Amino acid sequence: MTDSQDLALAREALQIALESGADKARATFSKSEEDLVATLNGEIDKVTHCSDRSLCMALFVDGRYGTFSTNKLDIQSLRKFIGESADIVRMLAPDPCRDLPAPGRCCHDATGGNELGLNDGTREHVTPKMRGDSALKASVFGTRLPSHAPYRIVSEEGEYSDSVYDTILADTNGTVCLHTECSYDYGVEITIESEGERYSGYWWDSSIRRDALDPLSCGEKALFKAAGLIGSRPVESGRYDMVVDTEVASKFVSPLLRALNASAIQQNNSFLMDSLGRKLFPEWMNLADRPRIPGQICSKYFDSEGVATRDSTIIGNGVVSEYFVNTYMAGKLGMEPTIEDATRPVLLPTMKGCGRDALLEKCGRGILVTDFNGGNSNPVTGDFSYGIEGYLFENGKPVHPVSGMLVTGNFLDLWSRFVASADDARTCMSKLIPTLAFSNVDFSG
Repeated sequence: MTDSQDLALAREALQIALESGADKARATFSKSEEDLVATLNGEIDKVTHCSDRSLCMALFVDGRYGTFSTNKLDIQSLRKFIGESADIVRMLAPDPCRDLPAPGRCCHDATGGNELGLNDGTREHVTPKMRGDSALKASVFGTRLPSHAPYRIVSEEGEYSDSVYDTILADTNGTVCLHTECSYDYGVEITIESEGERYSGYWWDSSIRRDALDPLSCGEKALFKAAGLIGSRPVESGRYDMVVDTEVASKFVSPLLRALNASAIQQNNSFLMDSLGRKLFPEWMNLADRPRIPGQICSKYFDSEGVATRDSTIIGNGVVSEYFVNTYMAGKLGMEPTIEDATRPVLLPTMKGCGRDALLEKCGRGILVTDFNGGNSNPVTGDFSYGIEGYLFENGKPVHPVSGMLVTGNFLDLWSRFVASADDARTCMSKLIPTLAFSNVDFSG
C-alpha cells in the first residue's frame, strides 16, 4: 500500500519542479512488487521476485512540454534530475495546446487508494512455499490419461504470480489521486502429440483475491483446448455465420476503441472519422465504459492525467456517442475534453443470462472462432485479415475443429452484420466483451 513517505515524495517533486522554473507540473509515482513461480513439466523451473519504484514528471515550462522518468528517488538526485529536465524542456518548440486538465475535471475521491476494494491486504501473508505449492498443484503433467486418449502430453509450461501495484498522481493544480491494486494470476500452456502432429492449448485465470483464483482448472481447460484441435483442417471457403468466443472477442472491439481516440482522428488515422452522433452500427449494439466496478481488476478512479473516470456510453443503440479526448487533443482539435481512453469497456449482452451455446444455437451453422493466429488490420480503412482457429458447427453443435483459414472483411461492414452478444464476459479481463455472433462473414482456406 502507498504510504505517507511516497505521497511526500510526489509533493516534494512538484515543489522542486516549480523551483526549477516550471509553470506547472504533474508527478506520477509508481511502485510495484511481483513474485513469480514458473513450472516446466510439473516441476519448479524458475522463481523470481521483482520490485520497482519510479517517478514520471510532466513539466510545463515557458509554453513548452516534456515528460521524464527516473528511479533515483533520493532528494539530491531528484533535484538534479528535475532541474536538468526543465532545462531540456526550454530547448523544445513551444506547444500551446499542452496543459494540465482543469481541476474540476480531475478526480478528488481517490484519497486512500483502495476505494474500489482491489487490495484486501492478504498478499503480505503469502509465503514462498504457498506460491510453489499453488504452481505445482495446478500441474496436470504426468496425469494418468484414459487408455483411449488419442494423444500424449509433450510439455506443460505454467506460471503462477502475485503482484501489487501502487500509483500516486499529483499536480500543481492541487490534484492528488491514489490507486492500489493486487492481482493473483495463473496461466498454463500444454502441448500434446497425436499421430505425429502437435497441438497447443492455453488457459489462464486472474483475481484480486487469492482464494478466488482457480489454477487447478486452468491445466484441465488448456488440455481440453489442445485436444480439441486434433484433426483440425480448413473447410470450404465461403461465407459463414461467425461466433467469436469471449476469450478473443476483443479482437473485433479494440479497433473500434482505437478509432474513436482523438489522437487517431487528429492524424487522419481512423476509419471512424466524423462519426460522432452518427448511427453506424445496429441499434442493438451498445458499448459502454464502466470504470468503477468494485472488486474487478483494472477498475480505476482516474486516468493518466488525473481526470476522473465515469460511467459513459461509447456507442448507444448503434450511435457513436463519445470520442476519447484528452486535454492535449482537445486543444489541437478544438473539442471538449472527455477521458483519454476507455478504462473498462463493456459490450452489453443482447441475450441476458445466455452463454456461447445459445449463440451457436441461434446461428445454427457457421464457424466458431476460438483463437487468432496473426494477421493485420488497416486503421484508416478498417479492413482486416486474421488467421483463425475454431470449429465448424452445425445445428448449434461443434462438428470438427478448423484451422488454416482466414477471416477477412471491414470492421464497419462486420459490425453491420452483428447478430447478438451473450452474457459470458470474464471479469478477469480488462475488456468485458462477451461471445459475439455475426452473420455472413467471409472465410477462406
